Amino acid sequence: MSDIIDIIKSRRSVRNFSDKNISDEMTDKILEAVLWSPSWTNSQCWEIIVIKDQSVKEQIKEVITPKNPGTKAIIDAPVVLALCAKLGVSGYYNKKVSTKFGDWFMFDLGIAAQSICLCAHGLGLGTVIVGLLDHDGAKKVLNIPDGYEVVTFIPVGYPLKVPSAPRRKKISDFVHKDSFC
Repeated sequence: MSDIIDIIKSRRSVRNFSDKNISDEMTDKILEAVLWSPSWTNSQCWEIIVIKDQSVKEQIKEVITPKNPGTKAIIDAPVVLALCAKLGVSGYYNKKVSTKFGDWFMFDLGIAAQSICLCAHGLGLGTVIVGLLDHDGAKKVLNIPDGYEVVTFIPVGYPLKVPSAPRRKKISDFVHKDSFC
C-alpha cells in the first residue's frame, strides 16, 4: 500500500462508477477500517447499512436533495454505505452531555467516513460522501429505529473517471502559532 500521505493526496470524490461489482472481501476490508477508527471513549456509535439492492437505491434517490451531484452515484455504484449514528453515546459520560458541543456523533462518523474513503481508495475504488438529503425520509426508507440517525451515504465502486485535484489553501493560510491572532 502506498504511503498514507500519497493516499490522502490522491483520493477524490468520485461520482461516476463502472458496473463492475465489488467483492465481499473488499467490502469487509472497508468495514474493518471503520472498526479501527477512533471514537469518543471508544463508543463506536456508528451503524452501517450495506446497500446493494437496486430498488433500495432507487428509494434512497428519492430522499436525496434535488440537483445533488451525488444522486447518480447512489444509483450507479455497486455498493452504497449508509452511515448511521446511535444518539446519546458519543460526547456523553454517565448519560450526560460532557462538552459544549453536545452529541459528538457527527465527529465520530466523520472519522469513520474518512476511513471508508481512504481505505476504498487504497483498494482502487472510488467514493463520494453524500450528505445533502432528507434525513427523516432516509430513516423511513431504511427502517431506522428511534435513537439513531442517518448521517450520510457513501457510494463505493470502481471509478469510470477520477476528477483532478481541487485547488488547496497553503498550510500557512490556516495554521496559527500559539494563539489564533
